[in-house]
Amino acid sequence: MPSKRRNNGRNKKNKGHADTVRCTNCGRVVSKDKAIKRFQQRNMVDASSKRDIQENYAYAQADFQMPKIYVKLSYCVSCAIHARIVRVRSVVDRKHRYTTKLRHHVRPEALTGNASLPLSALPRI
Repeated sequence: MPSKRRNNGRNKKNKGHADTVRCTNCGRVVSKDKAIKRFQQRNMVDASSKRDIQENYAYAQADFQMPKIYVKLSYCVSCAIHARIVRVRSVVDRKHRYTTKLRHHVRPEALTGNASLPLSALPRI
């Protein structure tokens, strides 16, 4: 029987058993390697309240940093598709691994004006 995906929809290769997590949306038990995971950073308060707090803060504005909430969300496959966190892709498009965020790689030639330099001489970004 042909397999639909190279990794069978999981990240587990030779481990035998994977821990489970609960879906953030529906509470379904999903294996940790199969769950669709997203890391979310949010402000603790909305924008208008944040502005009020900053205006009424007793100390200097430069010293004031509003704390954020950091949440790791994990979804089961059906909730992730329903909430459009991931989308159903064609057979050809399933082969592309990184679809959500493509890492921005800067070419060394672009930094040096198409001159070849050793890596140690390149400016740090």
